[in-house]
Amino acid sequence: MRVLFLAAEAAPFVQVGGLADVAGSLPKALRDLGHDVRVAIPGYGAIDWARYRPRPVASFPVPHRGGAQKADVYLAGRDTYFITGPPIPMDHTIYGSSIAEDGPKFIFFSLAALWSCAALDWKPDVVHANDWHTAPAVHWLGGAGRGDAFYGSIGSLLTIHNLPYMGKGAGPYLGDYGLTTSPVLEALPLDLRDSMLGIGILAADYLSAVSPTYAREIQTPEGGYGLDGVLRGRSDHLAGILNGIDTTLWDPATDRTLAAAYDVSSLPARLANKSALQHEAGLSRGDRIPLLAVVSRLDRQKGLDIAAPAVWRWLAGGGQFVLLGRGDPALEAQFASMERERRGQASVRLRFDADYAHRIYAGADMILIPSRYEPCGLTQMIAMRYGAVPVARRTGGLADTVVDAGDPGGTGLMFDELEPEALWGALERALAVYSHPPRWTELQRRGMQTDFSWRRPAEAYASVYRLARQAHPMEAA
Repeated sequence: MRVLFLAAEAAPFVQVGGLADVAGSLPKALRDLGHDVRVAIPGYGAIDWARYRPRPVASFPVPHRGGAQKADVYLAGRDTYFITGPPIPMDHTIYGSSIAEDGPKFIFFSLAALWSCAALDWKPDVVHANDWHTAPAVHWLGGAGRGDAFYGSIGSLLTIHNLPYMGKGAGPYLGDYGLTTSPVLEALPLDLRDSMLGIGILAADYLSAVSPTYAREIQTPEGGYGLDGVLRGRSDHLAGILNGIDTTLWDPATDRTLAAAYDVSSLPARLANKSALQHEAGLSRGDRIPLLAVVSRLDRQKGLDIAAPAVWRWLAGGGQFVLLGRGDPALEAQFASMERERRGQASVRLRFDADYAHRIYAGADMILIPSRYEPCGLTQMIAMRYGAVPVARRTGGLADTVVDAGDPGGTGLMFDELEPEALWGALERALAVYSHPPRWTELQRRGMQTDFSWRRPAEAYASVYRLARQAHPMEAA
């Protein structure tokens, strides 16, 4: 099949969050299955244009109430398109601070990326849009596009990566680009009828969420953020497909950032990485000192506001703690105080550092993931691949990927209630298992042997593409 894959970011070209990992890895896995997948992203100034040397391949006008805006399409390599035009910033901005910035930018991008297919004389079978940024493309396909000779038979899939981010308040900007509202939008709650994600959910032939549990959670009042009724109404067209990770990038056997390479058959060699991490983080050396780590954005979604009391108890009991991340200033201050008061026990680095993250996964005994909600999560998969045991809340993709140590095939320690005491209970259980090295090693081995590659997710997406392609077989005739 031919697939146009639309995303606001994609590794390695530009990355802010996990969406870029998906857009960088899933298309490769689909190509390995024999599909022709083209990726389109906004041509931000933040991209290293000199490095990738994209060449211009098309130009055309995008209608706008204030006058047509020129879209330019550049091809980087064989299958990635950068789309540029007046609303897309040429500075280093990726996401703006308001819908007034991001609405016009992503609406223009969505339409220009979609319409570039006709300009390039390449017709996809399916358009795969990701999150609210690209939902206008499936909205147009489901409306005006159905009467178009070129686009009428193209199917669509919209993947929901993080439901609370909806692109609300985009009504004026949708109107500027001729994306008028229609009576069908009355199916949306009144305050969401101008949300870019909402109109995409109604128009897409098929929907997916990035884990089976998250697909169920977004259909509940607690997890649906006002769209649960709409999503329940479309449940027969909603799939939950777990993300994967790039197992060539995340491979302790070949990872050059580590002090020592290792795999599941040479697990004792991992201890050299723990020692190296303790040295780099300024912690006391010791193979049997339990080392807990956090690699995360610091915000409420990640549940880190409930983690601090449990981490203080962890430190009081003699454990070590390493944190890498940044985010909410109040959380940054709270965790930074641990390093000041527990020198040699706690290390807190308030930044993003990809290489250091690799070394944390390879050296820490446990990775703490106490998320309020977690659509999928990559942290727990990477941790297990590197032999770090996740201590995680049972929600979303965490529930789908981590098996509690008390169950057959256990790979981690799970808790349910979003409370410091529940988290601490999971840490106490982790310490109990850690005190028995053979049991702990079994947890590590099972985690390392779990297949988190993109192969099976790619096969699942291909199955949904086939359904989406079949939705409009005759409309362009």
